Amino acid sequence: MDVKSAFLNGFIEEEVYVRQPPSFESARFPDRVYKLRKALYGPKQAPRAWYARVSAQVRVCDGFGRQDLVSLSRGGDTTIVRIYVDDIIFGGSSHALVSSFAEQMSREFEMSLMGELQFFLGLQIKQGPEGTFVHQAKYTRDILKKFEMGDSKPMTTPMSTNTALDADEDGEAVDQKEFRGIIGSLLYLTATRPDIQFAVCLCARYQASPRTSHHQAVKRIFRYLKFTPELGLGTPRVLLFLLEDADHAGFRIDRKSTSGTCQLLGTSLVPWSSRKQASVSLSNTEAEYIAAASCCSQLLWMKATLSDFSLRFEKIPLLVDSTSAISVAKNPVLHSRTKHIDVRFHFLRDHYKKGDIDLVHVASENQLADIFTKPLEFGAFVRLRGELG
Repeated sequence: MDVKSAFLNGFIEEEVYVRQPPSFESARFPDRVYKLRKALYGPKQAPRAWYARVSAQVRVCDGFGRQDLVSLSRGGDTTIVRIYVDDIIFGGSSHALVSSFAEQMSREFEMSLMGELQFFLGLQIKQGPEGTFVHQAKYTRDILKKFEMGDSKPMTTPMSTNTALDADEDGEAVDQKEFRGIIGSLLYLTATRPDIQFAVCLCARYQASPRTSHHQAVKRIFRYLKFTPELGLGTPRVLLFLLEDADHAGFRIDRKSTSGTCQLLGTSLVPWSSRKQASVSLSNTEAEYIAAASCCSQLLWMKATLSDFSLRFEKIPLLVDSTSAISVAKNPVLHSRTKHIDVRFHFLRDHYKKGDIDLVHVASENQLADIFTKPLEFGAFVRLRGELG
């Protein structure tokens, strides 16, 4: 559904005054101003006022949850509502409950019913009996055309295993504005393309002073996209587990490690990240331990969100390919080899003791999060890409 003139529906609680509109000034009181009762497009309060109004209306329909993500339940059936400014997407297990929600919202606001979800914020959605497929094929072709890479030679991987990017201070500088535009466009594409997450995030570290070598690296990503424009994410059944990996001292400039994490609901990849760690790790164990702690914090957020929709998970498996990092988390004694690890990362050990997670060892060759920490050979890359859905 699309709400027409959404911000005009919000009620202003603060005192906000506006001048009389041109050509509509009062002849009796030309020097007076209007006090707003409802929002207009422009005031800073308008988005908040609209979200408060639409959230209140959804709760009138027996909904509960966060401000932008709401669940409605009735008689064992559930409808999930997602609000993004004036666009509302919703679906559920009961056609009657979905129709009832649409009717109540249409009575309250002037709305357009757009039908089955097919396109949303640049994402293309295909729904079928086997599940939902989300991709950005049109957006991919658009950015290939925008950056004049539509006729480039396709490549089978986004980054060569021989690539070792560094500051390249002696290299020829390239247009910073164009390079940042390329990175921004590629970052939006990672919403459905986790296979390019590591390559894009690595190139993004050189936006302050891009060189020819960095520009060649992003062109390699475009050539990979030319080879795989239709790839996206599938979303089947629900069963929560998490994976993490770390590339110790992988960044050549400051020798900080890269944390790669991904969370799956069954075989559905939900959030994922490839991020440089904030501090230098003294060992591979420490790098893996910090990455696991980061993954655990994401888990707690997911558990809290899923609990709003009556989904409960206990002892969620967190797959780690470092037996030493698992031993550090399970050992209640803070010994000399771990005293240098920042205490904030030891909450991983705390949540293991509470039973929120279960640390499970996985062989390095089966670690799906590898795709977020380093360039891979074609065979390993394709295998992990497929296992991520």
